[in-house]
Amino acid sequence: MKILHLISQHPESTGSGYYLQNIINQAQLKGYDNLLIAGVSDENRPELPGMPPNAVHFVTFNKGQLDFSIPGMSDVMPYPSSRFSELTPEQLDRYECVFAETITEAVQQFSPDIIHSHHLWIVSSVARKLFPRIPMVTSCHSTDLRQFINNRHLRSRVLEPCREIDKILALNMEQKNQIEDLFGIDGKRIHIVGGGFDRKLFTPRIKKEPPPVHIIYAGKLSFAKGVDWLLKVFRELDDKDLHLHLAGSGTGKEAQQCLELAAKCGKHVTLHGRLNQQELGQLMGRCHFFILPSFYEGLPLVLLEALSTGCRVLTTNLSGCRELLEKADDDLFEFVRLPIMTQIDRPDETDRRALEHSLRKAIMRMKEKVIGSPSPDTHVLDAVTSPYGWESVFERIECCYVKCLER
Repeated sequence: MKILHLISQHPESTGSGYYLQNIINQAQLKGYDNLLIAGVSDENRPELPGMPPNAVHFVTFNKGQLDFSIPGMSDVMPYPSSRFSELTPEQLDRYECVFAETITEAVQQFSPDIIHSHHLWIVSSVARKLFPRIPMVTSCHSTDLRQFINNRHLRSRVLEPCREIDKILALNMEQKNQIEDLFGIDGKRIHIVGGGFDRKLFTPRIKKEPPPVHIIYAGKLSFAKGVDWLLKVFRELDDKDLHLHLAGSGTGKEAQQCLELAAKCGKHVTLHGRLNQQELGQLMGRCHFFILPSFYEGLPLVLLEALSTGCRVLTTNLSGCRELLEKADDDLFEFVRLPIMTQIDRPDETDRRALEHSLRKAIMRMKEKVIGSPSPDTHVLDAVTSPYGWESVFERIECCYVKCLER
């Protein structure tokens, strides 16, 4: 089988990028041929493990084929980016045109049996319009649904072509229902395949006896992830027995404000910047619990990575987080009530004080769990994480490939 993979942004640095890389890796292990088209900044052309240079075609932004920053699927990305909401009609037309030319050239050279795109958004729409006869599957990552909700003026560019995609791959049941509602796609064509993590990089570690209790957040430094809220609460706690590790990066005013808040916490916060997967696994192995104060997520695979290294988890009670932890022992997690939202990823300011109070109490409850037992039972951890290896995820995706080809 020859698979053409499409992603409109950097094929690294974000959850969807790591998801893509692992899908390609599993496809290679099965003996399939792979070709990738990805968007990148002109000065940042990544080398992807296992992908020879002639198997990757880049659409370049900034000083490349397009003279504006790469638009991110999130409004805040861990690298310089623009927002779809701010692009002019002319920029959007050029964006579609350049991706169309790149996809057409790749199809002519590679003759794929199937197209696997990421995000129910503009590039997937372009591919479906260009090649309606080539079987196509698209992975939804939730950020695409957020773009669809927030950018009503762009729906005409994506709605009808995306409805014609053969199979949609969803992360969980709530996402499947949301795709049905927003796009009007028949639920029989939407398949829940979930997400995975690399068991070789995220392995159980014995934790050091506290104090201090080491806490880790990993992700973008942005308000939608709740990082500003977390740092304000952490500063107010001023607990010498707690130490927070921030792994990740961001851009713009939000990232700058997060860094300023971290600086006010002094020696109780360590900034690690952006880490690769191996480095992240090692840092998680040294920490006692993972914190994700996010206001919007699909299926946060980073929770699985944290649990697999022996970290307990403290997170907002988003549906994707609840789904991952529904079979977990109560000792492994703490939930914080999601506040009233004024936008899809923005809390109502009138609810903020109650929110901060809830987070403060949850952190202290988790601290007591760690002091009582620094390292959770590995058998209990494995019971939660075992269904989420990339091998299992790709088997479900492969079944969708086969059904497309049979049609």
